[in-house]
Amino acid sequence: MDNQRSLIDKELLLDQKGIVIWFTGLSGAGKSTLAFELEKRFFDQGFFSQVLDGDILRLGLCSDLGYSISDRKENIRRIAEVSKLFCNSGIITITAFISPTIEMRELARSIIGKERFLEIFISTPLSICEQRDTKGLYQKARQGEILNFTGISSEYEEPKKPFLSIDTSDISIENTVELILSKILPIVKYY
Repeated sequence: MDNQRSLIDKELLLDQKGIVIWFTGLSGAGKSTLAFELEKRFFDQGFFSQVLDGDILRLGLCSDLGYSISDRKENIRRIAEVSKLFCNSGIITITAFISPTIEMRELARSIIGKERFLEIFISTPLSICEQRDTKGLYQKARQGEILNFTGISSEYEEPKKPFLSIDTSDISIENTVELILSKILPIVKYY
């Protein structure tokens, strides 16, 4: 049995299409909060999904990596490979990573496959992200205690043509998740 047929069989079994929802944006933008809430909503509607969160994966799979550009690129490459495995099993995979450069996100898209990669830019402004910063990371970055911190001492390149762009500073989590679901459910459902 070839890989494509195997994927179709898995998707038919799960009654859903495997895709990767790739949340990108600054630290504190709302990526992880949205990812976990979206996972709950998918479950409530009978869909099987899995969240891959940057903070969590940095503790295990990517614990050997730092925050240089080359280490960040390797972090994204690893996550994209794991995401592809889930996606190829028919699972809706939800990722929450800063993934600061267009090059990194294009690498992920090329690994996963452009037809199954949905980039969602959480475009919350830096000032709001700093207000939400419960860990004090932005303050430490501004004081020079954290180097290569995206948005402060390291650039974030906004996506050119994301699947969706959402500023969470003026919309509730519930309304944001509803918006995302309205755009994604038609893609993942088998009719």
